[in-house]
Amino acid sequence: MQERTALDDQLTALSRIQQDLDDQATMIELGEAEKDQSVIAEAEEALRKLKAEVARRELEALLSGEADANNSYLEVHAGAGGTESQDWASMLLRMYTRWAEQHGFKVDYIEETQGEEAGIKSATVEIKGRNAYGWLKTENGVHRLVRISPFDSNARRHTSFASVNVYPVIDDAIKIDINEADVRVDTLRSGGAGGQHVNKTESAIRLTHIPTNIVVFCQNDRSQHRNRAQAWQMLRAKLYEAELKKREEKAAADQAAKTDIGWGHQIRSYVLQPYQMVKDLRTGVETSNTGAVLDGDLDRFLAAALASRIEGSDALATKA
Repeated sequence: MQERTALDDQLTALSRIQQDLDDQATMIELGEAEKDQSVIAEAEEALRKLKAEVARRELEALLSGEADANNSYLEVHAGAGGTESQDWASMLLRMYTRWAEQHGFKVDYIEETQGEEAGIKSATVEIKGRNAYGWLKTENGVHRLVRISPFDSNARRHTSFASVNVYPVIDDAIKIDINEADVRVDTLRSGGAGGQHVNKTESAIRLTHIPTNIVVFCQNDRSQHRNRAQAWQMLRAKLYEAELKKREEKAAADQAAKTDIGWGHQIRSYVLQPYQMVKDLRTGVETSNTGAVLDGDLDRFLAAALASRIEGSDALATKA
């Protein structure tokens, strides 16, 4: 059913794009005939937006990975640096949730651990929508921020790090067998603001998969049973994503390895001082419009990273 809906959407979009193209071409002809530059400029701007949509849909058609069409879990973790890094982690989380909302995805909060003074230590959200994982899978890695710290009374420039981990939500069609003897289950008191159950009942669940040392944590519900079910789903998803990583590393030299949150491992730099620039260190794509990026304008970076990844896969396949 989901595939049928996706195909209907693609066919509808194709017809609409063709109609829009014809309409704007007609508008340009009318503008030239009447020598109305405002009409021509408006039509040309519409064509530029149409070109960007076509490029996005063309790339989206190449998202054919085993889990690309699935919903996605996205985790943000603050690096060393205390309040400054925790504030940066919260900025990153907002950036991704804004991007998701702008593209019609639904965002559900699974877990969020607040910092002592500001920001967050960590957070996990589920981004729901077709191809959510396919679009976000290249965001795994460390993100670096350079700015004048609002928490420094001497107004010095600080460098902060936060890591992003992305893995797919697996559906019932994908079977992941887990030996329960390999999993340590801890019940904890929920943390955070709000709710009478917070810090009073042990409703939060933490699962640790001992062979791989993969840890998941869920506290979004006041019911321990529902948190437990969500945590097991997240653990299966993480184990599945780990298996996908192994396959991709063999076939496509996966460059989204999860490393230390610090110097030398970042995938993207966000510089607010002494100049304005966001630069992806893998593809070279950059922009000086840092405000738009932090407000969710990520498409140019996601598209370039996906295109690079697909080209790398094709090159390796040709060599093989």
